[in-house]
Amino acid sequence: MSMEADLAVALKALCTRVYPDTAPAATPTPYITWQALGGESIYTLSNAPIDKRRTLMQVNVWAASRLQATTLSRDIEAALAGTAAFVATPTGEPMSVYETDTKLYGSIQRFDIWSSR
Repeated sequence: MSMEADLAVALKALCTRVYPDTAPAATPTPYITWQALGGESIYTLSNAPIDKRRTLMQVNVWAASRLQATTLSRDIEAALAGTAAFVATPTGEPMSVYETDTKLYGSIQRFDIWSSR
């Protein structure tokens, strides 16, 4: 399985509504979106890729309340740090956001993920 598929499985264990990039319009809350922000490509001295990928991944929680967004974000951090599918390390604390157009509370956190190529 790919890292993205493993990520979706880990996130769906916490919330059934998980989407890459963006959620469909009118998706009920809470829901999770994720997007790859690039990462560092690692190659050997002979210019061959190693058997691992290093991806900077952003995971976004959208909820009807700040408490719900923060709680789900903390659950995600624990789940990703504890999965055996890849190695995920948070790169910082979650950032709180509020979307005035949708009236949704968000929690955004980035992870450094090492996985099989």
